Amino acid sequence: MDTLFTRVETARKNENAPLAARMRPTTLDGYVGQEKAVGPGSWLRRAIEHDTLSSVILYGPAGTGKTTLARIIANTTHAEFVEVSAITGTVKDLRREIEAAESRLLSLGRRTILFVDEIHRFNRSQQDALLHAVEDRIVVLIGATTENPYFEVNSALISRSRVVELTALDDDSIRELIRRALTAPEGLAGAFALAPDAEDEIVTLAGGDGRAALTSLELASQMVDRPLGESDGAPATITREHVLEANPRRGLPYDKSGDMHYDVISAFIKSMRGSDPDAVLYWLARMLDAGEDPKFIARRIMICASEDVGNADPQALLVAHAAFRATEVIGMPECRINLAQAATYVALAPKSNAAEAGIDAALAEVRSGPRREVPSHLRDRHRPGSDEYGPYLYPHNYAAGWVPQRYLPEGLERGCFYQASPRGWEAWRQEAIGRDIADAQASGNDAGPVG
Repeated sequence: MDTLFTRVETARKNENAPLAARMRPTTLDGYVGQEKAVGPGSWLRRAIEHDTLSSVILYGPAGTGKTTLARIIANTTHAEFVEVSAITGTVKDLRREIEAAESRLLSLGRRTILFVDEIHRFNRSQQDALLHAVEDRIVVLIGATTENPYFEVNSALISRSRVVELTALDDDSIRELIRRALTAPEGLAGAFALAPDAEDEIVTLAGGDGRAALTSLELASQMVDRPLGESDGAPATITREHVLEANPRRGLPYDKSGDMHYDVISAFIKSMRGSDPDAVLYWLARMLDAGEDPKFIARRIMICASEDVGNADPQALLVAHAAFRATEVIGMPECRINLAQAATYVALAPKSNAAEAGIDAALAEVRSGPRREVPSHLRDRHRPGSDEYGPYLYPHNYAAGWVPQRYLPEGLERGCFYQASPRGWEAWRQEAIGRDIADAQASGNDAGPVG
């Protein structure tokens, strides 16, 4: 029950709470951004407004409003709202809450909403403990996670819930949060004004994270010099220099074991494949700045050198391998230069995926095609009866170093796997081989043995 003492305690907590916590809205009208997920007409908004919520997994980056939505639901629902920590909670804690929810439902007819923040931190046995209660609607689960739930959350839980994805806030939403915090009584209450370039800097630093934006604003306000106890008069101005002083180093989101890791490395590889050296350097910098293992990056460059450049420029693999060795020997920060050199070389090199496509086509034939015999003239000659094999033509005995001869098994013809690109060294060699074939055919397949 709310008493005078609890109200005093709550007020004291709010006074000392971070600005981001003080500015957390309690209704959907105060919620900023996420129009697709919770805008007018959306399933989630209707479910919250009509208090008919079913189990849901809120998935999105940090600072996008997952916990805030849970708090809004807590303030609007007629159901009992219970929170369990995914960090410190145990299976015993879950079972206790589920038993209490079942008792509440049977005796009072009252639903229970169970909020689990960072649900991906629950292990499989903890997630399994929720299954029965969620399936039988003993509890309505609200799980919040920054990790892809399809990988990190039990598939059985996913099938019993609706996944709602929240995205990074756009710049306009971040600006609205900042301006609201400057004037709101529970925020900075008009004590500060924000210079336009300072606002721009906070928006840039936030990178779509509302919590980070409000934290930057709060820290910057603490950098402003004002006499102790002075609170009246014109608001003090927060400048860009105050923002930079409060945030000496910008850190973009990057989790070496999460979605951002895979998204950034994917962008890096596709930028090399797409021959954009500027994009390659940007994504490389994102990974290095976040502390990614440089050897992991070097391995990806080596793969790309064969998969996407191949024999259009055979030097690419050598450059990539040299960068990997340099990364092993030198380490950070100097190996960033080796990685940059190799990555931009691969980006600028002519492209061919003939090697990768060729081996995949050949593997598909081997795994699903019929058994094909080695042509007799190619077989090993160190066995009894080999003198009956057909004659093998030794290419070096011919002037061109090449002679027409079947190397593929019967049923397969030249060009069935390897399709050379019309670029770089690979194209040049294909032209040369084509000339050799034409010359041999013109001379009646008699290129003339050497000597």
